[in-house]
Amino acid sequence: MSYDFQQYSALIENIYEFSQSKSNWYKPLQELRDCFSANYVTLILKPTFENEEEELGLMIAIGSGISAEKKVQYLPYRYHITPFNNQRPDTVFTVDDLMDEEAWIQSTYRKYWCANIGVYHVMSADISTIDGGLVKLRITRPESQDNFSDEDKALCQLLITHLKRALDIHHQLDRSNSIGSMYNEAISRLSIATVQIDESGRILEQNVFASELLLQEDGLKVQGGKLTAHYPNDNRELKQLIADSFKMVSESDRPMLPEAMSIARPSGEVNLGVVVEVIPSPAWQKGTGQGKAVVYIRDSVAKSQASSHVAKKIFGLTSAETALTLQLANGLSLEEAAEVLNIRRNTARAHLRSIFSKTGVRRQTELVRILLNSVAPLACKETDINVGP
Repeated sequence: MSYDFQQYSALIENIYEFSQSKSNWYKPLQELRDCFSANYVTLILKPTFENEEEELGLMIAIGSGISAEKKVQYLPYRYHITPFNNQRPDTVFTVDDLMDEEAWIQSTYRKYWCANIGVYHVMSADISTIDGGLVKLRITRPESQDNFSDEDKALCQLLITHLKRALDIHHQLDRSNSIGSMYNEAISRLSIATVQIDESGRILEQNVFASELLLQEDGLKVQGGKLTAHYPNDNRELKQLIADSFKMVSESDRPMLPEAMSIARPSGEVNLGVVVEVIPSPAWQKGTGQGKAVVYIRDSVAKSQASSHVAKKIFGLTSAETALTLQLANGLSLEEAAEVLNIRRNTARAHLRSIFSKTGVRRQTELVRILLNSVAPLACKETDINVGP
């Protein structure tokens, strides 16, 4: 096998490029296929145990039998039929290491699962992952080609270290992104808009709640791609606040308290509350002009996003009592809530007495406080946001 340094470098680059991608399997698998002159390269992962008799995994495959349009094929994989199970992790092996050629030729697995797609020579490794799982790598050739050599196995063994590390990075980034998404959703449920900006105030990212708020252009808006306040005085103060936040962080080695201000609204509604917090950067990146900050925006008059299902459970309320509680949390009086819910005032009063009894409070203000301070807003779903007609 002839494989030069430049090809090896490109292969390693694609392996680590995959680690930062959600699902870009094609490049590293294709590089492996070219490297070993293989007809197929597959990764087998995510085993699920539906019952005691059948163990299914997901097989990600590229190769000569897959259409150019698809490039990558995703197939179920049955663990119990393969003779390659229970091998030493992170160690390359071939069919020759497990059985002689005659046993392989006569094996049911080769006859029914390999012969019909031109698979004869197999080089494998079970790569252990950071979460305790195994990702099974399979590299194959047809019978018409030479078997995998000791040189092939040695090169594959070198690559296992990089594949293992790339898979672990991929797993950690995926987990980090999932946690980040959960935090973003939780912040949105608390009616907090978040906007990520650079040092010039240019918007880099924003959550759904921020998008809705900025579209209203009631106090804050997007102008020239930057976060901008409606009134000139507020806008100057916002720019200064952002500049000062970055400056204080760059000049201090200690965590800085977030800076805050109030933004007036043309509608006359209560001012928006704004907090700017610079995202910490490694020391070696300071002063590069690539800093980022998160702007948190709170709309005090926004409707509560509390989950009716969760509020009902944690306070032991009926559906009608929960609906009334959420309307009160949105700032309506008892009479206004009764009208929105299309119930009589006396019925609303009866519900309120029962709610007070179950929650242990005596005033509407206390009821609103315990609801908004509960976990109910963190568990909202889209169907729970708008309660009532």
